[in-house]
Amino acid sequence: MKIFSHDSTGNKTLIDFDSFTFSGGEEHIRFNPMDFSTTVKVEIFERLTDSSKLIQLLVAVDALKRLSSEATPIELVIPYFPYARQDRVCVEGEALGAAVMANFINNLGFAKVTIWDAHSEVSPALLNRVVNVPQINLLERCDELSQRLSTGELTLISPDAGASKKTIKIAETFNGEPEVIQAQKMRNLKTGEIIKTEIIGDVEGKKVLIADDICDGGRTFIELAKVLRKKGAVEVSLFITHGIFSKGLDVFEGLIDAIYTTDSFRPAKEFSTNNKIKLQIIEM
Repeated sequence: MKIFSHDSTGNKTLIDFDSFTFSGGEEHIRFNPMDFSTTVKVEIFERLTDSSKLIQLLVAVDALKRLSSEATPIELVIPYFPYARQDRVCVEGEALGAAVMANFINNLGFAKVTIWDAHSEVSPALLNRVVNVPQINLLERCDELSQRLSTGELTLISPDAGASKKTIKIAETFNGEPEVIQAQKMRNLKTGEIIKTEIIGDVEGKKVLIADDICDGGRTFIELAKVLRKKGAVEVSLFITHGIFSKGLDVFEGLIDAIYTTDSFRPAKEFSTNNKIKLQIIEM
């Protein structure tokens, strides 16, 4: 977690604090007393990728409010919004995880909450005073991809119906130069296993870019890349906003040539690598 103090001239200063975990599991954060008279806002940047970080955020906000007598606005930047994929109740007895997380954040009373490329429209609708940075804004920070897309060198692949709107938006941003081809997948409703992937279009001899928001284990993209290769694609790249890559990058070897992602889920230095796959991290 990084915390910054912003003054009226636009300068920001890193606020130092001590943190540790008690033997009983309690998270503890302590700030040194500071003068908030020139501070117009405090900004917290955190990757909420485990439960301990949620509690650290909770106690940090409480400590900051006490130090500033609750007079200084606090903003939160959480690039990866946790529980965003739990945006519906599929089976009776489940929780609506996205709503639980949104309530947690809302109860802290932030002046603004910034997230990147929300998984669906559900999370932004649940959050108070939210700014959802679109996927295309993040992709445009990669000069290489922007150049290749603007010339029509790459054909865009939408991996499923849920990604279609965002994929079309990418094409529109580059004046319709990239061709867009839709893919669709069929799952076993009981197991969730992908049993079939189809490509609705011709990829023979083309360089393609699959674009989506989250890659966890990567099964969707592995099965899609297999079909793209079989159909004659000569180069397969992947742009993912939130690269979790829980199975590592080795699972993509021989199928995907290059992966582009942001540092929303982890710092660039913590990504695993594969010598046969080009990995480019768009650092924010």
